[in-house]
Amino acid sequence: MIIVVGPTGVGKTAVAVELAGLYGTEIISADSRQCYRELSIGVARPSPAELAAVPHHFIASHSLLENLTAADFAAFALGKAAALFTKYRVVVMAGGTGLYVKAFADGLDDIPAADPAIRAGIIKQYEVEGLLWLQEQVKQADPAWFADGDIQNPQRLMRALEVYQSTGQSIRTFQRGTKAQRPFDIVKLGLDLPRPELYKRINRRVDLMMEAGLLQEVKDLVSLFALEPGKEVPNALRTVGYTEMIAHLFGNISLDEAVHLIKQNTRHYAKRQLTWFRKDPEVTWGKPFPEFTIP
Repeated sequence: MIIVVGPTGVGKTAVAVELAGLYGTEIISADSRQCYRELSIGVARPSPAELAAVPHHFIASHSLLENLTAADFAAFALGKAAALFTKYRVVVMAGGTGLYVKAFADGLDDIPAADPAIRAGIIKQYEVEGLLWLQEQVKQADPAWFADGDIQNPQRLMRALEVYQSTGQSIRTFQRGTKAQRPFDIVKLGLDLPRPELYKRINRRVDLMMEAGLLQEVKDLVSLFALEPGKEVPNALRTVGYTEMIAHLFGNISLDEAVHLIKQNTRHYAKRQLTWFRKDPEVTWGKPFPEFTIP
């Protein structure tokens, strides 16, 4: 199994398609948003040409209303990999959702499910109070996790807080770090670029998304799900690109402000992705095309 990882916008899809073509195999996506069939432009779904060139899995395969987790992805991907390995010697995976890659490659700790009411309450208050409020809540409730956790990631913060409020214990209590054994070898390839070049790519990609119709895509989603101020937004839409456009459509910010925030928040997200993947000693790092060379 070859797993291509790295920050958003770096060029993982192009490298994965090249590798899949070289080995005559298929690709499993490890992206927590490209799996939703209602989302396309804002999640940078692979192009029709890329999808036609190589069979992809976990792309536009689920409804946005399905609340998928890393465990769900691992179950899906392990099952799909088992089937593909009966036909191919090599399978390619590509994506930037670090927890999904970890769940597939290493397994997940057995952390108790949170009370749905507690989770809903945290989400609702976060949407009103914002990130600083959420950080302070976690700092008080779970200082052990807060000391070295990803405190800029709202999803990770909410997960830590909901586990504490549901169990009265730190999420670190349940994180054993035991690595699962997989019946295949795994090679992880990380792609990166100098920051100015990566950020330039990100900014350009957001501009291309706007030209491709991101605003209309979000308008259609707002209509499809009858979204309005004060109404709960599906979890999959609480992501960069959609959050800012929804804020614009609700009259909270201008379109220019929304585009600026998408670029800024995407750059922040890329930084968090790199922080995650750089901690993995199994990742071999290189550059994307045109410098990329087949291992």
